[in-house]
Amino acid sequence: MAMRVSGLPAAGKISLVIGSSGHHTRGGVRARLGSMTLIRRMGLGLAALGRPAYINLGRDGELPAERTVEAMRAAAWRVLDAAYAAGIRWVDAARSYGLAEEFLASWLDEREHPEITVSSKWGYSYVGGWRLDADVHEVKEHSLTRFREQLAETKQLLGERVALYQVHSLTADSPLFGDVALLHALAELNAGGVGVGFSTSGPSQAETVRRALDLEIDGRRLFTAVQSTWNLLEPSVGNALREAHASGAHVLVKEALANGSLAVDPPLPVRSAATRHGVGPDAIALAAVLAQPWADTVLSGAVSITQLNTNLAASAVTLGEHELAEFAALPMPPTVYWNRRAALPWT
Repeated sequence: MAMRVSGLPAAGKISLVIGSSGHHTRGGVRARLGSMTLIRRMGLGLAALGRPAYINLGRDGELPAERTVEAMRAAAWRVLDAAYAAGIRWVDAARSYGLAEEFLASWLDEREHPEITVSSKWGYSYVGGWRLDADVHEVKEHSLTRFREQLAETKQLLGERVALYQVHSLTADSPLFGDVALLHALAELNAGGVGVGFSTSGPSQAETVRRALDLEIDGRRLFTAVQSTWNLLEPSVGNALREAHASGAHVLVKEALANGSLAVDPPLPVRSAATRHGVGPDAIALAAVLAQPWADTVLSGAVSITQLNTNLAASAVTLGEHELAEFAALPMPPTVYWNRRAALPWT
């Protein structure tokens, strides 16, 4: 049964459509997903490009030796240029990704690519002070005040380019679920033409996805998109994402490489498949996500052109049933996976 919150004034027609059967643009135009190439089902996430430190493995040697703002901006622009040239048209950022929104906004201003779909997130603040050794890099707060502040900051940088604004790292126990004023504010944003979604993290992602997609404001579903971690080591949210896709929500997949571990230290079945297909293990891990029909947009977290090219090789890989069956033995208990992720150092 849907959780319903009433009292929101009648909204006008929503001009942004994000759905399981297609891509999206302003004006409600929906292109068929089946006509898209696999490259077009991929997007670029800026979590590891917008700040000097992050938890992704295999990142150090791919970034500038001196991670100044200028050097990281140049690195981000190089990857953005290469991604666009390869056919990627979706870029995902967040307020907590350091200067990711600023880097993206300046790149869009310079390149003038109108067909880029931009998604971003609110709920975490970057507090790392552009330092590798910061004690704390980000702070989470799902409140109406934080939403309004960060939406204003995002709009100041990206203006009307934002197609999807997501609650960052929603969990089933988030105070958001009981904050009626915040839910109404999100619904108002949606009614104004910006899609509203959420991302998930933690061992209870499936519960969060189902609870969030059950929210309704005045009879209308609040969230039209979900972004979750799904990979060969942690696929526990898969059934919930399949349900989300079937219900019309747009499904984005993040951390397909398990924060780099599937590329740096892949299990034997992934290494073997990579050898057979003549690609890197990262391409195999991403191909496994692309093999899921419910995955509408699969994000690459590449920080260099080299990483991006090896990631995009996934678009040419068709995994066999026997390979997918071998991969079914790889998942670890979700709690173990997320505890290991929490222990990764910021470098």
